[in-house]
Amino acid sequence: MTRTRPLLGEPLALDLVNTAWVEQDAWVDFFDDPGGTEAWLAEHGLQGEADQARKPLVAARDALRAALVGREGPLDAVLDHGSRRPRLRGARPYEETVVDDPAWHAAWVAAADLVRLMGERPERIRKCANPVCVLWFYDISKNGSRRWCSMETCGNRAKSSRFQERQRSA
Repeated sequence: MTRTRPLLGEPLALDLVNTAWVEQDAWVDFFDDPGGTEAWLAEHGLQGEADQARKPLVAARDALRAALVGREGPLDAVLDHGSRRPRLRGARPYEETVVDDPAWHAAWVAAADLVRLMGERPERIRKCANPVCVLWFYDISKNGSRRWCSMETCGNRAKSSRFQERQRSA
C-alpha cells in the first residue's frame, strides 16, 4: 500500500521533488513504498517500468532539488540523457522526447519541466517558509504572496507558534 503524499497537484518537476518529505521528524521517500514509483508514473501518464525508472527518478529528484537552490550541474547531467525533436504529423506540430535509455524517460521529462517553469516564472517557484519543511510549490496566487506548502499544515503551525509566543509574552 502506498502512502498519501503531501502537496499534490504541483507541476510535474515540483511534484517529483515532493516525493520525499519530512513527516514526524523522519525522512519519507514515496519511492520506497511498494508500488510508489509505479503509482507516481501512472499518476502523470509517464511511460517506463517502475523498477527501472526508480533510480533515474531519484537521481532527477536530487538534481531538481540542487537546481532549486542554485546548483545546476546535476540537472544538466539528467538533461544530457535526452532531448526533444520537433515533428510534424498530419500538418500538426508536436515534439518527440528522445532518451538514451528508456529508464530515463520520466526523469528527463520532469527535469525538462523544471527548465520550462524556470523559463516562465522562476519567481513563482518557492520552498515552503517553514524551515523544517522540504516541500516546494509553484505559487499561482493572484498576488504571488503564498508562503506555505499548505495552510492546513505548515501555515497553521506558524500561526499557532506566533499565537503561543504572544501568550507567553503577555
